[in-house]
Amino acid sequence: MPPRTKFSKEEIVQAAVRITRKKGIDGLTARELGAELGVSSRPIFTWFDSMEQLKAAVHEQAMGRYRQYVEAGLTGPVPFLGVGMQYIRFAREEPELYKVLFLSKPGGADGGAMDSLAFSQDLVRDSLMSIYNMDGKTADKYFRDLWLVAFSFATLIVTDDCPYTDGEMQSIFTEISLAVCKAYKEVPGLSEGTFDRDAVFRELVRK
Repeated sequence: MPPRTKFSKEEIVQAAVRITRKKGIDGLTARELGAELGVSSRPIFTWFDSMEQLKAAVHEQAMGRYRQYVEAGLTGPVPFLGVGMQYIRFAREEPELYKVLFLSKPGGADGGAMDSLAFSQDLVRDSLMSIYNMDGKTADKYFRDLWLVAFSFATLIVTDDCPYTDGEMQSIFTEISLAVCKAYKEVPGLSEGTFDRDAVFRELVRK
């Protein structure tokens, strides 16, 4: 009769997440995991065929944690701004998990920054369509534009190079959000990519 597995799959994944939070995804090794659990690395491979499979499970856990932040943002008085600020909060509070989702792509995991963008977009689309009176296509482009701003702030944070306070970042979000929303509402063909760029800019710079 084979020996009983000492740790469940969930316990191993949670230990892997703890290591990732402390040492990053590249610091997650069989040896580190064994040390975290106080055993040899052998139990790990009862549940996972490789460390890449385990890293994919960490990626899934990180996505679940990120979703909690996004959903919290959606409950705010201005849901879209709330999501942006929660995105930044996630980067500050979970920098290594942020890197897993947005700055790396463990082998065997779906993901990377653009897949995470699509994941976020799906969560906020209905809210944007309702609050900002946009169709789905425009809401997706509007979100993409503002997500790129949030991505820039968050990357500055996780690389310890962000000079802005939360208040300053919120003000920048508001300014860019207003400008982008106004543009999509008032420039014919902008969301479809059919607008006359030269004519729009000529008119704009005359003001």
